[in-house]
Amino acid sequence: MAGRYGELDYSVLTKRGFLLGVALFAIGALGELGLAASGLSVPDWERALLFDLELLGILIGLLSPFVFGVLLPLTE
Repeated sequence: MAGRYGELDYSVLTKRGFLLGVALFAIGALGELGLAASGLSVPDWERALLFDLELLGILIGLLSPFVFGVLLPLTE
């Protein structure tokens, strides 16, 4: 029987959302570390993009378990 939000597998969505957040954070952090270690001169928008990836990764990684693991299952 389908729930309020259809046939959603909350545990899979929680894990994938968290892993997406970790991946975004890792890409941003490793990109900044790589630029700092190599000493390359890059435009400020590229550094801002890597910083934004880190922030999005933290936000998605923290909110995904709460939304898909706690909030949505409770509202069904």
